[in-house]
Amino acid sequence: MFQLKKLRFSGIIMGLFLAFSLTSCDISTPTHTGNNAVAPRSNLKPVPFSKLPGWQQDDVRYALQAFRNSCRAKLQYTGRVIPDAALVREKCNMLPGAGADAATIRNWFESHFQAYQVYDDSGKTRGTYTGYYSPTIPACRTKTAQCNEPLMAAPSNSSQYKNVPKKKIVENKIGRVLYWANIVDVQNIQIQGSGLLKLENGEMVKLNFGGTNDMKFKSIGEQLRQRGIKPDGGYSADAVWKYLKKKPALAREVIYNNPRYVYFTEAESKSVIGKLGTPLSKIRSIAVDDSIYTVGMPVYINTNLSDGRKFQRLMIAQDTGSAIRGWIRADIFFGSGDDAYKYAHGQHATGEMFILLPREYTNAKSK
Repeated sequence: MFQLKKLRFSGIIMGLFLAFSLTSCDISTPTHTGNNAVAPRSNLKPVPFSKLPGWQQDDVRYALQAFRNSCRAKLQYTGRVIPDAALVREKCNMLPGAGADAATIRNWFESHFQAYQVYDDSGKTRGTYTGYYSPTIPACRTKTAQCNEPLMAAPSNSSQYKNVPKKKIVENKIGRVLYWANIVDVQNIQIQGSGLLKLENGEMVKLNFGGTNDMKFKSIGEQLRQRGIKPDGGYSADAVWKYLKKKPALAREVIYNNPRYVYFTEAESKSVIGKLGTPLSKIRSIAVDDSIYTVGMPVYINTNLSDGRKFQRLMIAQDTGSAIRGWIRADIFFGSGDDAYKYAHGQHATGEMFILLPREYTNAKSK
């Protein structure tokens, strides 16, 4: 069962948590003072942590482990809101120990970060939260009647595929074919950005995101809507995929009308790897707009799940997505498996966003 209210540490998980933790330091005063020369944007307004809905109830231990993964990565300080790199490094060197309780970790975040409520350019505080997951799809090593679409690795020369539409990439095999799968499943795994392949002999193979042709995504469901076609169950991803598997000619047509193509790399680890090159954490990692935010920072969100339950959690921005654009826009990573699929495909809610920046850096720098 996919537990969202109270996740429990098992002995195995705790062991991994301890084994991969960074060396912690005592919670001391930073020596770096930050750069306060740039006035904060109207999009970010400082708020006390007491104003974050559900902050005291969140088990922030899980968010700390996700933040450790960010600290291991080489952050790219890009976007419109850029934290001070020296301060972020100091915070990473001051993380609480792996055995710290939630209250200690909560106090650490409160002591070292300032929360900013995010406003969009029109002054609104509510944006859209969707979800994604890592699917498992049947696949083959060679082309068959069912495995009729290639999953490919990108060519070493990006000029061969950048701004080349999907149909031409597939027809001309611009890339190295890794495996084959049903065209509908391939489109799904391309949208999710990673996944597991279950081969004919039962072997499981992990594919991670390997690049794109940089062309704009064109919604498959919206194409059906424009044609006056409504699958049983409406235009949810689940309903659309089931419908198209029964209509292979239509599936090929609308899928190739979406010019965006995603390449993959074969991975040894079964972990889902995000933009930072580190593993994503189930229901603690989110994808954000990297033209606005530096990927890797803590973000608190206040929204709802598809079943109506409140979702108020400290998350870590560790991924991006072509459809994730805007100040208050995020994609929640729900993990792998059937429960993750159920929550991810049904997730579409509005909510608030609060970004956490090093406290000493009192004015959020922006370009």
